[in-house]
Amino acid sequence: MNIPILYEDGEALVIDKPAGLPIDRPRRGGECLEDHLDGLKLGFQRRPMPVHRLDTDTSGCLLLARNPKALKRFNKAFEDRLVGKTYLAVIDIEPHEQSGTIELALSKISSGEKGWRMIAAKKGKPAVSHWELLQTIADGDRKRSLIRFRPETGRTHQLRVHALQGLGAPLLGDPVYGPVRGQNKGAPRTMLHAETISVDRAGKPTITAFAPFPEDFVRVGLTAPEQPDPPESQADPLDG
Repeated sequence: MNIPILYEDGEALVIDKPAGLPIDRPRRGGECLEDHLDGLKLGFQRRPMPVHRLDTDTSGCLLLARNPKALKRFNKAFEDRLVGKTYLAVIDIEPHEQSGTIELALSKISSGEKGWRMIAAKKGKPAVSHWELLQTIADGDRKRSLIRFRPETGRTHQLRVHALQGLGAPLLGDPVYGPVRGQNKGAPRTMLHAETISVDRAGKPTITAFAPFPEDFVRVGLTAPEQPDPPESQADPLDG
């Protein structure tokens, strides 16, 4: 598997993680990011280490630290909200507005039948996502929209739940939070892409990376938007 490198310096790599590649080894076994870390040494003695998480289906920008000191600094940058991100997502409705902010606290639940998932709950952890509509196309008897999210927080499954509860439709292809009225048909994976990442560093240049528009987004009829400005530092580390 070829893993594109989007940014590289002495303490950091940003890769374009392929959709379908898990960060950690699945319980059932199979390929994961760990299998590719030796190939990402690029002349360094240590294997790089992922700083944050992306869901298995999510493609795009993933920050790796090239040594333990860098990992500690990057973790602190996430805690201090010195990391900004944008994501691209596909939903099968046209939102009533062009942009907005979704504020829905999230909590984890689990059951023997459905496993675990996140739900909107007043007593959950605060979660805030800003969004804008980039494109809407006709797809048979429904509309299909491309959304850019700028998460202000980074809760597990935040954008997946905020799409469903805040915009009114699950992400296209989402097997956990869809289908709703057949709205997750026609995609091989949950259509979420970590488009950009920006990490402020004291005394060093800001890390900025952009992951190109995925081919499977093109195959569902969408076209690449203009590249955004670097995201403002505001996200925390548990996104995906």
